[in-house]
Amino acid sequence: MKTVSKLILILGLFAFSFNAEAQKLGHIDFAKLYAVMPGLDTVQIKYKDYAEQLKKQIGTMQTELENKYADYQANVANMSPIIKQTKEKEMSDLNERIQAFNTQAQQDLAAKESELTTPIIEKARKAINEVAKEHGYSYIFNSAEGLLLFAQESDDITALVKKKLGIK
Repeated sequence: MKTVSKLILILGLFAFSFNAEAQKLGHIDFAKLYAVMPGLDTVQIKYKDYAEQLKKQIGTMQTELENKYADYQANVANMSPIIKQTKEKEMSDLNERIQAFNTQAQQDLAAKESELTTPIIEKARKAINEVAKEHGYSYIFNSAEGLLLFAQESDDITALVKKKLGIK
């Protein structure tokens, strides 16, 4: 019985080591690859130009607010209560518009960055997938972040793990 158990164990270890050798792993520093991608310089110029346009518009709005405030400060002593209240409301509204514009500008800038960089990132991912398949890699990891960039098709064991944990 011990001999049979040892034989099964040896065969199991042999089968496991054979299967483990069949798995070919690779890695790449995706950030370094991205930094040298063709077209990145154009993306950076377009992004910078867009950011400058937004910054210029915010600056214009901020200057308008500062001018209104300076005028208010210079003339507040001579203003009737209704004019004073109207001027304060104008400045308050302009300040709110500046804040709203700034928030929207940040969102637009993030969307612009995504719009400009997505084609380059997809081109790099496609090349990684092609190289992995051509050279028989099972998995490719991003060595800088430890993320999985490529994996051969395999079984999704999420349902099995959920069942094991009693999660429905």
